[in-house]
Amino acid sequence: MKFVTFQHDHHAHAGVLQGDQVISLKEAGFATLLEVIQGGQEARLRIASVIETNAPGSIFPLSSVKLLAPIPKPGKIICIGLNYRDHAIESKMEIPKTPTVFSKYATAVIGPDDNIVLPKNSTKPDYEGEFAVVIGKNGRHVKAADWQEYVFGYTNLNDVSARDFQMATSQWMIGKTFDTFAPMGPYVVTADEIADPHNLNISLTVNGETLQSSNTRELIFRVPELIEYLSSVFTLEPGDIISTGTPSGVGFSYNPPKWLKAGDEVVVKVEGLGELRNGVVAEA
Repeated sequence: MKFVTFQHDHHAHAGVLQGDQVISLKEAGFATLLEVIQGGQEARLRIASVIETNAPGSIFPLSSVKLLAPIPKPGKIICIGLNYRDHAIESKMEIPKTPTVFSKYATAVIGPDDNIVLPKNSTKPDYEGEFAVVIGKNGRHVKAADWQEYVFGYTNLNDVSARDFQMATSQWMIGKTFDTFAPMGPYVVTADEIADPHNLNISLTVNGETLQSSNTRELIFRVPELIEYLSSVFTLEPGDIISTGTPSGVGFSYNPPKWLKAGDEVVVKVEGLGELRNGVVAEA
């Protein structure tokens, strides 16, 4: 299934995307996608029943709604740095022996077609197309072999980064978590629809020019290892996002650098997960 959060008549709904239609999950008793995730298998059965009945007032043309970030306020946005070998090399940094972890605040999250706002106090705004994992249930000290039990699904994420703020200290987060710096979506694809998350093409374009192109097979630390490592420190919870890192081709790697600028259109595309498209504007 493809799960969405959408806005209709000024209200946000959890929904399922089917072709060019969106089915609201209100009749199934779910106001948010987080409630769906927390509901586990029982929730999926209730949703299947609602989809089969085509309840009146539950089906909307996709063109009549606005898609929001699938999980607008994640409890945790956990980001992995330098997780593609070629990106570590272009960053002139050592290949990590343990995952490099930082986070973004929920205030950074925006949805598809929302604008990335370039902060007036940064001169080096950059992009990072990423493959993100949505956690499905609580997990602490999860074994790598059991990783699939804890994954609800997958989505696209753009780890927008202000390089001047990021590189000003040894702690990266301050440059990663400006408002609008975590575009996400357009939907969450459930794990059962992705045969192998470690063999997906990933790309990013700016104004139609492909600047990043790779495959998730190039990840240094894969999803099982990340879930095991992260859950050894803190509890993973339903709706948490693990953004697995970006391949080579980020803006600072070019000569001259390709910083984001007002008027740009950025598209992140992970195979099977649709396209995450965002415009870019300057902060007023």
